[in-house]
Amino acid sequence: MTRAAVLFLIVLCVLAGLSTHMVVNCGDEDDPDICSAVIGFSPLRGSLIAFAYEGRGRIALRHGDFKRAIADFDEAIHLNPNRGSLYRDRALARRRNGDLELAIADYDEAIAHDPKRAAPYHQRGLALAAMGDLDRAILSFSTAVRLDPSDAQARLDRGLAFLARGQADDARADFEAALSLPAGKESGMRDLARAKLAELASAEPTQVATPRR
Repeated sequence: MTRAAVLFLIVLCVLAGLSTHMVVNCGDEDDPDICSAVIGFSPLRGSLIAFAYEGRGRIALRHGDFKRAIADFDEAIHLNPNRGSLYRDRALARRRNGDLELAIADYDEAIAHDPKRAAPYHQRGLALAAMGDLDRAILSFSTAVRLDPSDAQARLDRGLAFLARGQADDARADFEAALSLPAGKESGMRDLARAKLAELASAEPTQVATPRR
């Protein structure tokens, strides 16, 4: 979007008043200036404007600007500390920024807000595995698997953690289970599961790394 178009949008927003829809969904566009316009000019304040910070944070996250994303999620959480999704988003930004301990704390907070959602357990397991804490990573992956038995990626990631800890039989079971489930969007998941099963079948498996997506 050109600068002139952004300015025109701002004028329209000021004249017409920003709709709740625009506030909530500004992050659907891939232009942070739209969310910035919402934040700067919307008459809607308080917890509702947290959606605009969240939207701008998600845009920054998609573009790899993790520090900017974290700053926007900080503002969103300050305005609305009761939404678990904000902690999940900030945790992902922190994990990708290398702030693993802070990411784990955010995943813990997200889980406290919504303990029946599998995704934050899975993602927390990835952060724990990246720190080398395989015992806690496996526990977290196991909860994710229990809550969503159809998640092939969680099975694969737990299998990688088992393999890194030397539990070959448990790893094999998870890799086989991952292959029996729909792969979803993870196109390389099946290839990796097959490769690890081949390693286990060989006399000298190659060194494996812990899951670090």
